[in-house]
Amino acid sequence: MFHLGFKDMMGFAGRIRGCAVILTLCLGGFAAIAADQPAAFKVPVPVEPAISLQQGLVEPPRRADFGPTTPSSQAREVADWVLQSGDHKNLPFMVIDKLQARVFVFQPDGKLRGTTTALLGVAIGDHTVPGIGQKKLSAIKPEERTTPAGRFMASLAKDIHGIEVLWVDYESALSLHRVVKGTPKERRAERLASASVADKRITYGCINVPVPFYDEVVSPMFKGTYGVVYVLPETKPLRDVFGFQTVKGPTSEAGSN
Repeated sequence: MFHLGFKDMMGFAGRIRGCAVILTLCLGGFAAIAADQPAAFKVPVPVEPAISLQQGLVEPPRRADFGPTTPSSQAREVADWVLQSGDHKNLPFMVIDKLQARVFVFQPDGKLRGTTTALLGVAIGDHTVPGIGQKKLSAIKPEERTTPAGRFMASLAKDIHGIEVLWVDYESALSLHRVVKGTPKERRAERLASASVADKRITYGCINVPVPFYDEVVSPMFKGTYGVVYVLPETKPLRDVFGFQTVKGPTSEAGSN
């Protein structure tokens, strides 16, 4: 009995050792097989997600760079809208503020290239008289001499005298050009230098700017390219003229100047 019991115990111990060896081999083999599997078959290890410094940051809206100048709220609103909407198609653009009698010329990126006071049409109004481009100057009535508001594709070209001007709207003979002498009683040079906005209303509708400003800012900026000119209204809301809806209310009336 003792002999058989001892043999049985020895056999049992051997079987245990064998099982242990087999288990070790199995576990080792499984580990080796798992290590050789493609990443798609491996159990993913949870990791903390990387936090981007850009998360939660919203790019601020683009704004026109007026430099040290202080534009009117209307001029600022339109210039900012031009950049944010891309309405200028990455071309040079100009904002003409009739209520302030001021011209702002911008590079395509929205940086101000120059600003100046300007002479404008003597008549208050944002419309164009039909057929005015075909009339002689002497036939244009004082009440018809408006500088129309709107968005215009402009380019440099010669006028009937062979002088370069910026044609804002060729059909209505609307242009921006160097200030002309006019008649002595018009005192155009003096009016340009005056601090009074009312003094700036004297032309048949065209925009007159100082000669140095035209030669050093306007002509180089529009040379060999088109540009967009935005003439701000003086009797209508901005949204009615340019079609955007961010304006809170109508512009000021010209009669308050």
